[in-house]
Amino acid sequence: MDHIADFWDLFWNFAGIITSKPYTQVVDDPTKMPGARWFGGAELNFAENLLRYRDDHTALIFQGEGQPRTAMTYADLHAQVSRVAQALAAAGVTEGDRVAGFMPNMPQAIIAMLAAVSLGAIWSSSSPDFGIKGVLDRFGQIGPKVLFTADGYFYNGKTFDSLERVGRILKELPMVEKVVVVGYTRTTPDLSGVPHAVPWENFLAPYAPAEIAFTQVPAEHPLYIMYSSGTTGKPKCMVQSHAGILANQLKEHLLHGDLRREDVLFYFTTCGWMMWNWLVCGLGVGATLVLYDGSPFHPGPEVLWRLADAVGMTIFGTSARYIAALAEAGYKPGSDCHLEKLRMICSTGSPLAVSGFEYVYREIKADLQLASISGGTDLNGCFALGNPMSAVHAGELQGRALGLKVFAFNDAGQAVYDQTGELVCTAAFPSMPVYFWNDADGQRYRNAYFTKYPGVWTHGDFISINSRTKGITIYGRSDATLNPGGVRIGTADIYTALEALSEVTDSVVVGQSWQDDVRVILFVTLAKGLDLDAALIKKIKTTIRNACSPRHVPAKVIQVTEIPYTINMKKVELAVRNVIHGQPVTNRDALANPSCLSQFEGLEELQR
Repeated sequence: MDHIADFWDLFWNFAGIITSKPYTQVVDDPTKMPGARWFGGAELNFAENLLRYRDDHTALIFQGEGQPRTAMTYADLHAQVSRVAQALAAAGVTEGDRVAGFMPNMPQAIIAMLAAVSLGAIWSSSSPDFGIKGVLDRFGQIGPKVLFTADGYFYNGKTFDSLERVGRILKELPMVEKVVVVGYTRTTPDLSGVPHAVPWENFLAPYAPAEIAFTQVPAEHPLYIMYSSGTTGKPKCMVQSHAGILANQLKEHLLHGDLRREDVLFYFTTCGWMMWNWLVCGLGVGATLVLYDGSPFHPGPEVLWRLADAVGMTIFGTSARYIAALAEAGYKPGSDCHLEKLRMICSTGSPLAVSGFEYVYREIKADLQLASISGGTDLNGCFALGNPMSAVHAGELQGRALGLKVFAFNDAGQAVYDQTGELVCTAAFPSMPVYFWNDADGQRYRNAYFTKYPGVWTHGDFISINSRTKGITIYGRSDATLNPGGVRIGTADIYTALEALSEVTDSVVVGQSWQDDVRVILFVTLAKGLDLDAALIKKIKTTIRNACSPRHVPAKVIQVTEIPYTINMKKVELAVRNVIHGQPVTNRDALANPSCLSQFEGLEELQR
């Protein structure tokens, strides 16, 4: 952490990053945040680095729910990107234009992204299960010239139409000049309700595969526009660079993941989650990527594990919530599948409980690396993640990211160990946003990260760093931290304690302002057939007291039927906190199940 420029210089050469002009300086001032300039003088193209291979090695394997599995070689991928790039250029797409994807997690999404980026255009994507307002809150801010979409998608045994929503979305996006539609649920979808629409095949038809003229751009040229979750307001539009994302994601793949050409890499994600971008960068190593679109529990919990066996998956990425759901379902992948080649499981999205670690090693496979990882859309990568050379300790992320000066800070801005604090980064790193879209004076960017400790990136997570193991424990979002009696506690402690209770299937805990203080309110969903009574409330409180402390014991335990999550399966504590205080949740379209928030409105029990 003390030789940042030297590290990135060495890694850049180790990774063999392709440039047309080398950088003259790794970083101008790593203490300047925001505003540090990375890889000054370099010119390159992100897509060129991901398409460095053009052989018969399998690049992509795609499995749509209930659909035949397909595969594509690196030679096929290059040919398809070439054709789409030519078509986009003919449509007038050039450097700096925005190209958007409203797509399932399918090969055409990756092809469209690489083609747009090869021209120096900026890519931004959203999952097709986002609501209309959620899409407009994102794409409406950036004004895309071209939109890629599919006619629909499959989920949980049902077929969903996308074209009706796309037609309504386009009424609010007059700047879109072309809509390219992939026929996924139908062979020949009706495009009459979609302005400027053309089928994917027709869009490509005039163009034969050819050499790709990768537009060379400065290192800080915009690559992606990513979005904050938007659960408390209109999403922030974070602009990320060619060189910064490439260097940081390759570092995570090559060093933290030990990713190689022979690996088969999978992450269960949608195109609206940063893990899609992270997964795609595995092409830069020449590995085989596995794309899955659909429900991970249809027709049953075995679906992804049978896929893992069929394709020889070596790295399986998912969310902590998925692992908990597998355990709740009583499914044992290791007994049902061979998983001979599986060597790593990655988990992110929320803290993975100790019981989740135990489940993985007991019921999936004993001799693999379980890498709990944590970072954010903001950096399109991780602050803490796996390390193939170190031990795994239950409940901990193995260590801090290489090349990033990550610490836990107390309220006085001092680095602390073995106690909880704010996750901070005290020096610049390559994948920081270069700016926020429509933020001319940079004030929104500064307010997002640099107000609590000036000149230091404050991420908003509550963590501790183990001085002995160097591992990191994540306690949840610091802005959702509870402060009963002025004592700061993390919500993850309570969730971990509840893992011991089979009666509780899910929960969310928030702080309620009450009599000039804060009291802890716990909402729970219960196993089928159970109702919350005095005996169970006592058992819940006793379990939390014994596992945590008297401060953690909720003042109220209330039964609900469903817990709200974002589309990326992150528990939404802030939205619940807003609802119980009568405050608005301004972007419900960012939630997977926004209707469940009505359960938390006007509860009489919270008035006494």
